[in-house]
Amino acid sequence: MEPKPSIEVDERLGQVLLAHARAAITEHLTGRRLPRPEDPRLDEPGATFVTLTEEGELRGCIGSVRAQRPLRQDIAENAIAAATRDPRFPPVTPDELPLIRIEVSLLSPLEFLEFRDEEELLAQLRPGIDGLMVFSGCNAATFLPQVWEEIPDPHHFLAALKLKAGLDPRRPARNLMAARYTVAKWKEPLPTGAVR
Repeated sequence: MEPKPSIEVDERLGQVLLAHARAAITEHLTGRRLPRPEDPRLDEPGATFVTLTEEGELRGCIGSVRAQRPLRQDIAENAIAAATRDPRFPPVTPDELPLIRIEVSLLSPLEFLEFRDEEELLAQLRPGIDGLMVFSGCNAATFLPQVWEEIPDPHHFLAALKLKAGLDPRRPARNLMAARYTVAKWKEPLPTGAVR
C-alpha cells in the first residue's frame, strides 16, 4: 500500500501563518499595519486555506489546493479573500474584526486516486484525516478534512462534495477524477466576548 499524504504540524509555523493572516485582513480592512513575524519557510511555495468564524459560525473560507506561490503571498491573499470575497457571505466589516476567529490550514501536495467505482474511491479515504477534491470537466470542489466533523458518513461526504462542485450527487464516481490531501491546521484563541 502506498503511503498516504501527510503534513507535519509545526506550532511555530502555525503562529506565524495566523499572524500573517490576521495582519493581511486588518491592513486590508482598516489600513492599520500589524507586526508580521518572519520565517524562512514563508518564501517557499505553499497551499493554504483560511477559515473565518464569528461566534462559532462560518464567516468565510477561501484557499488554494496547489502550492503555486510563496506561502507569505498565499496566506495573505487567501485571508483577504476569505474576509471579502466568499460569495456565501457579505464582506467582513472593520467592526467585526475583534469577533473574527481565524483558522489556517496548510495542505500537503495532492495525491490523485485511481478507482473504478464509488466504493473503491471511498475505501481509500480516511474520515477525519483526508481532504478530498473532485473534478469533472470545468467543475471542481474540495472539502477540507475538517468537514468530516459535520458530515462523518463517507457516502454523504462525497455526495455533498459533488453537489458543491455543481454536479448531480448521484453522478457515478467512475466519471470523476479525485485527489486527497491532509492538512496541518492552527486556530486563534477564542476572541474576548465570543461564544464557544
